[in-house]
Formats: sequence, C-alpha cells, structure tokens
Amino acid sequence: MLEFDNVSKSFWTGTQRKVILEKVSFRVELGRSMGVLAPNGTGKTTLINMMAGLEKPDEGEIRRGCRISFPLGFMGGVISKISAMENSRYIARLYGLDPDYVEAFCRWMCNLGEYFDQPLGTYSAGMKSRFTFALMLALDFDIYLIDEGMPSSTDVEFNKKAGEILRERLATTTVVIVSHQPAVLEKFAASAAVLMGGQLHMFDTLEEAKQLYDYETQG
Repeated sequence: MLEFDNVSKSFWTGTQRKVILEKVSFRVELGRSMGVLAPNGTGKTTLINMMAGLEKPDEGEIRRGCRISFPLGFMGGVISKISAMENSRYIARLYGLDPDYVEAFCRWMCNLGEYFDQPLGTYSAGMKSRFTFALMLALDFDIYLIDEGMPSSTDVEFNKKAGEILRERLATTTVVIVSHQPAVLEKFAASAAVLMGGQLHMFDTLEEAKQLYDYETQG
C-alpha cells in the first residue's frame, strides 16, 4: 500500500508560489493499478518523485508499506562513469538480488551489444532510457512508477519486449502511471485520477477521469 495523508507540496518560482498538492489524501492499493492525468506544468514528475521518496512533502505524511520502484527514466541511481554491466551488478547487490541474473536480464532486454560494457556516459539518451527501464523491470517491486509512459526509444524490438513484460507484471504487481495524454493510461490502468489546481480528483474509471480532464483542459 502507498498512502498520502493530508500532503501539501509547493514551490517558489521567483514570482509566485506554485502549488502542486494542497492537503491531499489518497491511497494506492496493491493489485489495483492507477493512472493520473495531469496537464503539463501541474506537477506530474513532482508527484511521482514524492511517491518514490525522492522528494519530501512540505506537510503531511507519505506511508509506503511495500516495495516501490524508482520512476521510469530516473537516472539518479546509476553511475555514468561505469558500464551498464557494472551498474546492474552494483544495484542488484543493493536490493539483495542475484547480480548474475540482473546483469543477464538487462543485457538481454537492452540489446546494447558491446555498449553494455562501456561507461553510461557514452550512451545516447535513448540507450540510457532502455537501460534504466530494463533495470527497473529486473528488480522486484510491488509498485512500479511510470512518468509519461514507455521510454522514448526508437528501438522497435526493445519497445515490444518492454511492453510485453510490463503487461505481464500487471498480473502480479501494481503500476502507477502519470501522463498528460489519456491514451497512454489506457493499456495499464483501470482507475484514474486528475491532478489539477493542487488537488487530486479520484475516479473509479479512466473514462470518468477523462471527462473532467477534457472539460478542464479543452473547455
């Protein structure tokens, strides 16, 4: 379970205070994936970073009663000076997993060839995205956090493999996916919320959430 209890978060932009959350409470139950619709600039990434524990609330409490992933695409947990092979083995040890398995999974998933043994600092943005997504799938989490959908990779084979594995995980894990595009959520989430004006409006279905989202963004 992941629970926000009366959580507030805001930033000072230099001219005004930008409110991301204002006394918001909600719960993500294991086994029930959730989508969050949010227009650009409303705090999608801040919300998902708070779920992961990368950012702290100004007020309120965030309770994590399960294993929660780092956000898809987050590069803070890997080291640019060493290779994907070394990174995968190092992070496997941090999580108490078999380094041989995590390395082999990432090597197969990424299909980076000889680059897998080169420093991450030599990778393109797409290659880094493929590696961090593979690493997230190799680790064992109860809740996976995804910011704006699948990685921005032009590798068709990788996208196909990643999508298939993620859909398989839905049977045993929970996904929280945040996006400004309703179509991105449809594959992964049954219920959804809308982040707007510092509030998170929860709905039982994605269709209900889309109605409010479309009204607020297009009306």
